[in-house]
Amino acid sequence: MTTLPDRPNTALIVIDVQNGVVEDAHNRDAVLANINTLVDKARAEDVPVVWVQHSDDHLEHGSKPWEYVPELKRLDTEPLLHKSYGDSFEETDLESLLAERGVGRLVVTGAQTDACIRSTLHGAVVRGYDATLVADAHTTEDLTQYGAPAPEQVIAHTNLYWKWQSAPGRKGGTVTTADVTF
Repeated sequence: MTTLPDRPNTALIVIDVQNGVVEDAHNRDAVLANINTLVDKARAEDVPVVWVQHSDDHLEHGSKPWEYVPELKRLDTEPLLHKSYGDSFEETDLESLLAERGVGRLVVTGAQTDACIRSTLHGAVVRGYDATLVADAHTTEDLTQYGAPAPEQVIAHTNLYWKWQSAPGRKGGTVTTADVTF
C-alpha cells in the first residue's frame, strides 16, 4: 500500500537500544528479548535489519552509554546509521539505504517510545512508507517527574493511536512480536 510502488520489500528498524537509553526503561528485558526474536526472524527471512544509534550531549559518541546494549548483536553486514535527531531519517542515509534495498515498509522497534520511535514513525509515513510499530518491542523510561504519563501509559497510548494511523496510500498499524510478518 506504500506510495513507493517500486519498493515491495520490508525492513526491520532497531532504534537507539543503547545502554544510556534503555538502562532504566520500562519492561527492558522483555522488550530486548522481543527485539532479538524479530532480528532472528528477519535474518532467517533475508529481511534487511537496519540499526540506528543516537548521539547528543547526553550520549557522547564512543562512550559506554552511547554503545548498543550487549544483549543485541549487529552483524557486520547490517547497516548502522548514526543520528542526532529524533527522526531516524533526518540527516542520515536511511532513505537512500532503504531505496537501494527496495524497501517501502518499515517494522519499527526500539526506544524511546515518546521520542525517537514516534518521530521515526511519523517521518516514515510523511516520506511515503508504510510503518508498522511492534507493540511489545519498544519502550521508554519513566519521565513522570517532568509531567509525562507513566511509561506503560505512554507505550499503550502510542500503540493505540498508531494502530489506526494512515495517510493517502500509506498505513501505520501495530502488531505484536508473535504476529510480525515481513
